[in-house]
Amino acid sequence: MNKEWLKVVIASFFEVIWVVGLKHADSILEWSFTIIGIIISFYLMVMAGKYLPVGTVYAVFVGLGTAGTVLSEILFFGEPLQFSKIALILLLIIGVVGLKLVTEESPVDEEAES
Repeated sequence: MNKEWLKVVIASFFEVIWVVGLKHADSILEWSFTIIGIIISFYLMVMAGKYLPVGTVYAVFVGLGTAGTVLSEILFFGEPLQFSKIALILLLIIGVVGLKLVTEESPVDEEAES
């Protein structure tokens, strides 16, 4: 995985943080972390979109973020575990991985990156 895809994965992790924060934040500190999560996730997604196909970046970002958010709700906030949710998350992840695998990456110009 190159560093641009790593940015998308990290952006998705921060998406989970801010989406969960939108629902559960009660204090100024929690809202601050939510806002920081929004800024980091969108910054990384936009930076990755400069070198990767934007549609694929967005689909992977949202897919991983959605899967992470649902799993976080189940693991940390007592959302009921349902087989159908797990099956659909697995289907979503298969689609995201498939998109990444079929996306042709254009060579990155090292001088333009600096």
